[in-house]
Amino acid sequence: MALAARSSAVILDASAFVRRHLPFVNAYQTGAGWDALGDPTRRSIVECLAERPRAVGELADQLPVSRPAVSQHLKVLKHAGLVTEQAAGTRRIYRLNPIGVAALRDQLDTFWNRALTSYTDAVEQPTEERP
Repeated sequence: MALAARSSAVILDASAFVRRHLPFVNAYQTGAGWDALGDPTRRSIVECLAERPRAVGELADQLPVSRPAVSQHLKVLKHAGLVTEQAAGTRRIYRLNPIGVAALRDQLDTFWNRALTSYTDAVEQPTEERP
């Protein structure tokens, strides 16, 4: 029993050492905005909010999900920085966050420009003639 206690203490000490001295780096970080838009219901909510700001009930009327489900999706979109909310009496009005949407657009522009540059480089390479 004492050996098991020492082994777990060593593992805990090693974990603490790693947390303290080796910072976490997410090499595949794409951003919360893209992750949030991976769900079709959230994309539908974003499409509705692109037309105009709306309350949860208005969104739920437009979608095949319940109000609580819409609220959960809005929470994810808000956490991703794509949606903001404002109190209007007893309701909360949601709208797209222009800063968050602009950030996604900038990322997409960067991806697109890289792809075009790579395509241009590939097309401009001399081709070898075959006999």
